[in-house]
This record gives sequence, C-alpha cells and structure tokens, in this order.
Amino acid sequence: MKLRNTLEMKGRKSIFNRLSLIALATSLLLPVGAHAKGEINIYSARKESLIKPVLDTFSEENDVVVNLITGSADALLSRLKAEGDASPADMFITVDAGRLHRAKAAGVLQPIQNDVLSANIPSHLRDSDGYWFGLSQRARVIFYNPKTVSSKDLSTYGDLVNPKWKGRICVRSSANIYNQSLVASMLEVEGREKTQAWIKGLVSNLARPPFGGDVDLLKAVAAGVCDLTLANTYYYGRLGQSDNAEERNVYNTVKLFWPNQADGERGAHVNVSGAGITAAATNIENATLLLEFLTNRASQEWYAHVNNEYPVVEGIGAPEMLAPFGTFRADTISLSQLGENNREAVEIMDIAGWK
Repeated sequence: MKLRNTLEMKGRKSIFNRLSLIALATSLLLPVGAHAKGEINIYSARKESLIKPVLDTFSEENDVVVNLITGSADALLSRLKAEGDASPADMFITVDAGRLHRAKAAGVLQPIQNDVLSANIPSHLRDSDGYWFGLSQRARVIFYNPKTVSSKDLSTYGDLVNPKWKGRICVRSSANIYNQSLVASMLEVEGREKTQAWIKGLVSNLARPPFGGDVDLLKAVAAGVCDLTLANTYYYGRLGQSDNAEERNVYNTVKLFWPNQADGERGAHVNVSGAGITAAATNIENATLLLEFLTNRASQEWYAHVNNEYPVVEGIGAPEMLAPFGTFRADTISLSQLGENNREAVEIMDIAGWK
C-alpha cells in the first residue's frame, strides 16, 4: 500500500499503527536476498520506530532493500570515522544541524547537487555546500505553567534575563546540543558580547542547576518545580500522544509560547533532523532517491503526524498535537551557521557559567 493511501485511510487507529502494518507487509515482500533493484545501507541516530515505517514504504515502492542500523548520534559518527572508506553506510541520518555539521567537518559525508531537494527544502534548512539536508523541523521555544505565568508576561528569548524570572526557570545542561545550537543562533544574530550577557542573566534566573532532558523539564514545569523552560516542540507533542496518563496531563497542564514574534524580531529558533550521503557510499543513486522520497508530500505528512515535527516542505500542516498553538514565524538564518558557531557557543556557555 502506498504511504499516501495509508495516510488517507479512515478509522480510529493511529497513523503509526497503520504504517507499522505496512512495515510488516514490506518485510514479508522484501526479505534479504529478494530480487530487488539494489540496496541502501543506513546509519540512523533516529530511533527505529521513528524512521523504519517510512523506510519500509520506500523499499516497497522502489524495490530497494533498506538495511538499517540505529544508535546514538555520537557513536554512529565515531563509527563512520573509524570505518573510513571501508564503511558500508550509504546514508547518515541524525538530529540537529550542529551534529550534521560535525559529520561534514569529519569528512564522512559527500556533497550532492539535486534539483528536487533544492526545490523541496528551503535553502536555510540544508547545508550551503550540499553535504546534508533537513528532513523535518522542530522549534526550541518557551513552555510555561499558566497557573503561575501569564502569556502576556512572555515575549522573547532575551526577556528571560529579566529579574521577574529570578528563581523561576529550568534548563538542560550546556552539554546538550539543542542548547548549544540555540546559543549558536544567538551568536549569529546578536554577536558574542550580547549572547554571553544573555547566558549570564539566564543562569542567574535558574530555579535549580541544569538537569535532565526536555521531557524532564516539561514535567518539572507541570509539577511547579519551575515556572518556565526551553524545550523542543516534538517532545511536547509526544506527551500529548502518550499512552501514559501522567504524561498526557503534563501536555494538558503546560502551555507553549512562541518567542520573538513581533515585527522586526528574528522569530522562534528552529532546528532540523536531517541526512547526508556518506563519503564511502557505493549506492549513491538509491541514497539520492531516498532523500527525494523523504521530502515528498506523503513522507513529510508522516513525519508531522507520527514524529510531531514540522515539515520542511512548505504547504503541509502542523502536527496535530501542536496545531492548537497556531502558526509561528521561524528564524530563517542558515542552519549551517549553527555548526560553524558551535565551538564558540560551548566556549561562552562555559565562561558565563551555564553548567
């Protein structure tokens, strides 16, 4: 069954469950050794459940065997570097432009020029030299507890240094790539001096030292440990879809605020999950075909509804769990700069006391 038809099926089952059935059917149709046109080997830092169904659909539609290895982003990058030209991987899929840049800088990706990808993906959401391509977007924005914070009191990232937020903010560690990329984007827009001052002000307003992951922070806001935090939108959307009643309660308790939306402001900070073709790839044609497939309308709709991420292709609706919070204006700086500025971002976070 085509992915587009799957997305249009009626009924009460989730899109994820329907695509899982497709994945099972595909595994029966295309076992290893089947008479396929070829294969593609993928190293993916995305969890299998968040990528395999759409890969199985690609496999079925294009008669290409997809071999998938998943792992942590850092471990897979280290593996690619260690394997060098002998790597079997044709494609590397990971999250955050900062990590994609690290792969480019490590020499494990190769550039490609492709008219379909250039047409589908806005230029700021892909590498300027063609080494990697954004496949889905997430925004790192402000989440707050409406019992203690009025949305009227919120405005920009910069305002988080206001003394009114003293002892009221929770954040993740500075070791987190998402925070590093947020700071890297501020460096690009505000410069070093203003960004470093912002970090110092943010740290002075923390309710407690940095801790946990994004979901932990959202739970902390819901529990009253702090009044607001910075987190990625897709974590919040997943809480709304969770089978766990406590997690759904966090989604229903905490609210999302889009910062920097006024005229003249840069918009909300966005980042991507993305992919690139490896320098050692031997199945370049199939890898390119897969990149094109992942940016077609049906695949982009799947990413939105199953992964709670915003499409990179324009004209496709928001994830269901995030749609109630409306549209937003995103920062359009080139995400290549997030990687370029990463080292300086880490440096000033350390200097300013963001642990």
